[in-house]
Amino acid sequence: MGKLKCAMIFVAVIFLSGCLYPHERKSSVQATPYQDQLKLVQSAVDEFQKANGGLLPIQTKDMSTPLYQKYPIDFNRLAPRYMAEPPSTAYESGGDYQYVLVDVENNPTVKLIDVKMAEKIRDIKLRVQMYRQEHKYPPYQDVLARDLFTLDGKKLGEADSLSVTSPISGNSLPLMIDGDGEIYADYRTELVSCLKKSKKTFKPGTEIQDIIWEETPFVPAFSVKYTVNDKQEPVFLENDIKKE
Repeated sequence: MGKLKCAMIFVAVIFLSGCLYPHERKSSVQATPYQDQLKLVQSAVDEFQKANGGLLPIQTKDMSTPLYQKYPIDFNRLAPRYMAEPPSTAYESGGDYQYVLVDVENNPTVKLIDVKMAEKIRDIKLRVQMYRQEHKYPPYQDVLARDLFTLDGKKLGEADSLSVTSPISGNSLPLMIDGDGEIYADYRTELVSCLKKSKKTFKPGTEIQDIIWEETPFVPAFSVKYTVNDKQEPVFLENDIKKE
C-alpha cells in the first residue's frame, strides 16, 4: 500500500507540474529557432510599423524593465492581418522563445529570449529570496567585481555551481548575484566568440554586450554590462554594471 501511495503522489506531481504553464509546451518545436521564422516576424513588424505611422507591435512594459526584455512583440497585433499566426517557436504557440525587439529607435530588429533560461533564473531568484528570509544575507560565494558575486550552490541545495544553458552555444553560463539579490547570467564566454566573429575592436570602457544580438539570434537577457580590457577580452564594466 505504501509503494502504491508513493507512486500515486509521484504521478500527481508530474501531472500538476505540467499544469503550471498557461499552455502545453510542444516538444516538437524545442529545437533551434529557424531563421525563416525570424524573417517572417521581422517582415510582419515592418509592415505593421509602416501601416501604423511608426508604431511598433509591442507589449507595454514598466520603464524599469531591463532593456533587452523591454519590448516583447505582441502577436495579437500582428495576427492575422500581418501574419497568419505566431511562429511555432514562439512562447505563445507553445515554443521556447519570446520574440522581442531591439534598437527600436533606429532599426527595430526581431530577436529572441530563451524562456527556459528565464524561468530557471526566476526560480533561482525565488530560492535566494527564501534563503535570505532565513539567513538574512544572500548565498554569496566569491567576489567577481564590485557588487557582483558568484552563488554558493550548496547553500541552495545544489551540488554544483549554479548555471543556465546558453541558447546561443549550448554551453553553461554561470549565474551571478548582486548586493540587491538580482540574478544574472555571465556571458563572457559568448562575448569571446562574438568578438572573434565580428572582428570589431572596442575601446576599454565601451559597452559591448549588444554585439551578442548583432551576431546571433538572441539578446543577452539577464546580463550585466561588459566592456573589454587592453587585450580586447570581455570584462565587467564595473563603473556601471546594472542589468540589461
